[in-house]
Amino acid sequence: MNWYIAKVVFNIVSGTGDHKAQFDEQYRLIKADTLEEALYKAEQVGFNEEELLINIKQEIVRWDFVGVTELYPFNDLRDGMELFSAINEEEDRGSYLEVVKMKTAYVRGKLEAVKENA
Repeated sequence: MNWYIAKVVFNIVSGTGDHKAQFDEQYRLIKADTLEEALYKAEQVGFNEEELLINIKQEIVRWDFVGVTELYPFNDLRDGMELFSAINEEEDRGSYLEVVKMKTAYVRGKLEAVKENA
């Protein structure tokens, strides 16, 4: 068996869809014998995780599977190896950096909570 990383993409539509387009790009770990089997399994993950929800405005929210857009063999694990990289172009550097700092503080806070409860 081999390991693969699959990028599974969902289109998120709220209500009538009269909003800025939203897509969720998920990186999933897939175990399969071949690349073809890995693609099939990744697509099944996407189809199986389509769902309908009701938001706080009582609108239907659909998560529609779009496709598997990337699929990479992943067999050699090394400490510190890169798993994912993305270059983001932002209009407001300061706002982006502030969000990164808030998320970093959140992760550190969760770690501290785990250490306190141990």
